[in-house]
Amino acid sequence: QVRLVESGGGLVQPGGSLRLSCVASGIAFADCDMGWYRQTPGKQREMVATITRGGRTNYADSVKDRFTVSRDNAAKFLYLQMNSLASEDTAVYRCYAKRTSSFTYSCPEYWGQGTQVTVSS
Repeated sequence: QVRLVESGGGLVQPGGSLRLSCVASGIAFADCDMGWYRQTPGKQREMVATITRGGRTNYADSVKDRFTVSRDNAAKFLYLQMNSLASEDTAVYRCYAKRTSSFTYSCPEYWGQGTQVTVSS
C-alpha cells in the first residue's frame, strides 16, 4: 500500500523555524520526483519546493532563501526545513510524489494527507 505521511507541523511564532518530514512506503522512493505543496482555505494550492530523483531543487519565489528541501532515499524520507517563518506561510503542507513511468523508472502519483503549519504570535 502506498503511503506518504507528513509530520513536523505545528504552531510557531513569526521568525521561527520548523522542519517537516514525509516518510514514504509502498513505492520506489528513489524513482520519484518529490515536492511540497501548501494550501489554505479559499486559496489555490501552491508549489513550495520540489526535488527530483537526481536531487535538483526548485522553490517558489516566496520561500526561496528561507526553505530548503532535501531527501534521504535510503530512509525514504522527504524533508522541508522552514526558516524565518511568517504568517503568510500558514497552510496545510502536503508532500507529493510525481508519477513517472518509463523503462528505467516507475513512480505512482500520490499525495500525503498533510500537516498543518500555523505561524502566529
